[in-house]
Amino acid sequence: MSFDPDARTAEIDAFLAAAGWGDAAIRPLGQDASTRRYFRLKRPDGMSAILMDAPGVEDPPCPPEADEATRLTMGWNARTRLAASRVDAFVALAGELNRRGLSAPQILAADPGAGFAIIEDFGEGREFARLIERGAADEIELYTSAAELLADLHSTPPPDAARGHGQVWPILDFDALALRSNADQFADWMPKHDPQMRWGDAAAERWAEERDALINQALARPRVFTLRDYHAENLIWLPERAGKARIGLLDFQDAVRGWAAWDMSMLIQDARREVSPDAREAAMAAYCAASGKDREDLEAELAIVGTLNALRIAGVFARLIENGRPRYGDFLPRQLTILARNLSHPAVAGMAGLVRETAPHLMEAA
Repeated sequence: MSFDPDARTAEIDAFLAAAGWGDAAIRPLGQDASTRRYFRLKRPDGMSAILMDAPGVEDPPCPPEADEATRLTMGWNARTRLAASRVDAFVALAGELNRRGLSAPQILAADPGAGFAIIEDFGEGREFARLIERGAADEIELYTSAAELLADLHSTPPPDAARGHGQVWPILDFDALALRSNADQFADWMPKHDPQMRWGDAAAERWAEERDALINQALARPRVFTLRDYHAENLIWLPERAGKARIGLLDFQDAVRGWAAWDMSMLIQDARREVSPDAREAAMAAYCAASGKDREDLEAELAIVGTLNALRIAGVFARLIENGRPRYGDFLPRQLTILARNLSHPAVAGMAGLVRETAPHLMEAA
């Protein structure tokens, strides 16, 4: 789909005027990893908010009834069950999370068809990652609170659909095709990026076997309501609020019926910052205490699902580096360490054997 920036600016002006924000000062906050852009709005009366601009330029999301063959023709979002940066997904999920007592941003105005929303402003510099960088908050307290929130979220069955602010958005299974498509990023890109890897036809054939074995293990485990992008860049500390509402949530529109260990892997196996061993341990202990989940079982699930996630992220970073975005080279070594740690668990011995045979140096990262 073509994109006309001048026309988009006019559409923004019209939306803001209709929503009562036409007199607001606008400051760009940049673009996230998707096609969305954000702007901080400040009205003369001092009220601030965030404008989300999500033009409909991505491949479509997955229709609930689509079979695998259809999804493969539709593009990446349908294959992997991503929401295509849709405002209706964000708005519906925000309402669903608010009903559960969680601090998703309040929706002040929205036009999902046009791809606009004005949302609550949680404030600047309050992301977990920024606070920890500045020494402005205790890492263990933040990670303990984040794990307890997950335990609460995961304690009730995942919904079939999220409903909020007049929108309904399906919550689909994180299924075999989505997991396979994501994990294959490793096989498709790491051998191109890393000349030390010994990757030929035999390795590719075994890759498919070991990947599918991991996926089958994941699919056999209980499902929970999974936010999917639950990490320190998307979590906002709101200590003036109480209990689980102390954590502001962002970037949750891709929620699925997935696994507790996916959200935990995103939290404590963070690709962009080194989570301290004490914080990792505190989060695991807090999750088990709040959820009643057996620690050994959670560690096994974390190895299985965490390995699939770590393969995905390592492959994405390798692809980005190969496509001329070298800054992701700063993150890749940490991600390979995370992968090696996951592969040390007996539950993923098959994939560990393949990586050891084709790239023994990667196993040394643990």
